[in-house]
Amino acid sequence: MGTSYPTDLTDAQWEAVAPVFAKAAGSGGRPPKLPMRRVVEAVLYVVGTGCQWRALPHDFPDYRSVF
Repeated sequence: MGTSYPTDLTDAQWEAVAPVFAKAAGSGGRPPKLPMRRVVEAVLYVVGTGCQWRALPHDFPDYRSVF
């Protein structure tokens, strides 16, 4: 998975919010190419640390996809 960050979700936290993203992914259209948990964790990293999108660590998905 990569480096762990303080903003990463625990398994219990992810289980609580995963149905929201699964429902959105199952609403038609293209299937997601990125692991949704890592996308959510990347957003939490940016919000939690205040870093710029382009400064997102490389072990997260590409910042253009996360943004």
